[in-house]
Formats: sequence, C-alpha cells, structure tokens
Amino acid sequence: MGVLVCCDCFFYRKSKTKPNGKKPPAEEKKQYLEAEFTKVRVVDFDLKELVLLPREIDLNEWLASNTTTFFNLINLQYSTISEFCTGDTCQAMTACNTIYYWYDERGKKTKCTAPQYVDFVMSLVQKLVTEEENFPTKYGKEFPNSFDSLVKKICRYLFHVLAHLYWAHFKETVALDLQGHLNTLYAHFIVFVREFNLVEPKETCIMDDLSEILCAPVPPTPAPAAPSSPNSAPSPSSHNHVTER
Repeated sequence: MGVLVCCDCFFYRKSKTKPNGKKPPAEEKKQYLEAEFTKVRVVDFDLKELVLLPREIDLNEWLASNTTTFFNLINLQYSTISEFCTGDTCQAMTACNTIYYWYDERGKKTKCTAPQYVDFVMSLVQKLVTEEENFPTKYGKEFPNSFDSLVKKICRYLFHVLAHLYWAHFKETVALDLQGHLNTLYAHFIVFVREFNLVEPKETCIMDDLSEILCAPVPPTPAPAAPSSPNSAPSPSSHNHVTER
C-alpha cells in the first residue's frame, strides 16, 4: 500500500467516533494504571534532569539527538508486540476514546488499521531524520527554519504510537515482562516533550492519568540516619524499612 504523503509531511486528524460513525464503547478498565504495574521502571532517577538542555549544547542539536533516539526506542518497543498488532486485532488506530485517521493533502479521510498507521509513522520519521536538509549532521550545516515544527510533528506521531501500545497491547507487554521498559520510555518521552513544549496538552490529555503517575517527581532521598550509640534502643522501624525500586 502506498504511503499518503504531501510534500514533507503526513496529515492526520483524530476523531472520537468509530469509522462507521458510532460512538466508541465505554472505556475498559485501564490495566496499565494499576499500582503493581506503574511502580515497575528500569531507572529510579529524576528524568527531569536527564532532559534539561546542557549549557554547552545547541538547542536544535539537543532536540535532534533526543528525537532520533526516541524514534528508535519507540520503534523498537513497538516491534516487541507487532505480531499481535494486526489488521484483525486492531482495525483502527485507537487510544483511549480516540481513533486516529489519515488525511491526504486534499483533506480526504482515509481509514487505516493500527499497523498501517504505525508503518506510516515510522516510514515518515525514518525519512525525515535521515535527510541531511532536515536533520543536518555535517559541521556548520544550519538547521532549517521549519525544524521546530518538524520535531513537533514527529513527537505527536510518536505519542500516538505510545498511547496505542498502552491502550491495545499492554497485556502482551506485561506477558513479555517489558512493562518496566515501556513505563520508563513513556515517562522519559513525556517529560521531554513537556520541557520543550513539543506536543500540545490537548493532544496528550487522553493519557494524563498515566502521565501524572509516571512523571511525578522523584521524592528526595532521605539523609542517612546518624549511627546510634551502643546503649541506645533500636528504632521500631529500623528493622522493618524496605526500599522499593
């Protein structure tokens, strides 16, 4: 199937109705919000510090590097469950109460399955990040004036893929014991796009419940307790404290 493309970008819109015009069914219970799953991460440090622009790095260089990294990681994460994301299991690109459609340059609505949509996204982003005029890698080459809007489009598409992974394929992710990787990737991505205002809140609000849990600031590490004297009684909690990571 050919990819719908207009000049340098795909066009999409989202709809809160099914392709046949009917309202989507009531939301199912969101397994990915259960505490036993949200607490699973592969890192335990503050992601905010990880996304901050270093003083010696150019902003566009930082955005380009991180955007390319997120593309590769999200593509890899999706590949782990791609065999379960088929035209039969995912007849539309859904996330919560939203269904995403493609629109061509003439505004014609096109229905596509989730795997088709993801293929469109990954093909487009691969093309953009490897084109020297869009993501320059040679010394002295300037970034295009459209670079900021280009990064925003890429991040918006990548968010759709992450949202679909949680909404439609979280059970498979848990079965593969990869929820910690998905949680960490999602939190890192959301903290990054928030830091640089790359995706509008109205776009990401469908996943706000998860974002608020996974992106909550890491509480400060308590200072180590002073060593007790040989004659002092042990604290009631000194033998019961457990640190979860």
